[in-house]
Amino acid sequence: MSAKLETLSQNLQKHFGDKLKSLKLALGELTIEVNAAEYLGVMTALRDEGDLHFEEIIDLCGVDYSTYGDGAWQGRRYAAVSHLLSIANNWRLRVRVFAEDDEFPSVDSVMGVWKSVNWFEREAFDLYGIAFVGHDDLRRILTDYGFIGHPFRKDFPISGHVEMRYDPDQARVIYQPVTIEPRENTPRIVREDTFGDTAHG
Repeated sequence: MSAKLETLSQNLQKHFGDKLKSLKLALGELTIEVNAAEYLGVMTALRDEGDLHFEEIIDLCGVDYSTYGDGAWQGRRYAAVSHLLSIANNWRLRVRVFAEDDEFPSVDSVMGVWKSVNWFEREAFDLYGIAFVGHDDLRRILTDYGFIGHPFRKDFPISGHVEMRYDPDQARVIYQPVTIEPRENTPRIVREDTFGDTAHG
């Protein structure tokens, strides 16, 4: 671990201690996981504490772990993962929080901490169905207003059930059952680890 990441790791442990469910280093980046109940407080401290000072949130995305590790995952299904940047200290941090309820996943909004997270939280809500409590304008952002379901949940049908088109006779947009014919998808090909290795040619 570099000296810079070591310093960041020590600062995180100093400020949060037992609030950190995990702190891991992988691929040159630190990732922390916190409980949903601690999430908003931790995110606020990550911004405000001088020896952390994460002024910017670069990204927030939803994650569905239902088939993670070829179905071996045993934890909660939905998480929100944020990527933070400290310009002052020149370091980055990934923060993961799992929603406590798989049926109705929700975590606190961090809109009051970083206003720029607005559309990221809306996207995670739209695509994964993760509700961000305290977000003052949590509407769909990518799918149509009448869309039912959340397309990035891995249990969502690939083709959907309805399609929309403009009807010139009625002079408006109408919804109708999908007209796509079911088709056989090309099966995924899994190659051996030694595929293409000239030593085994």
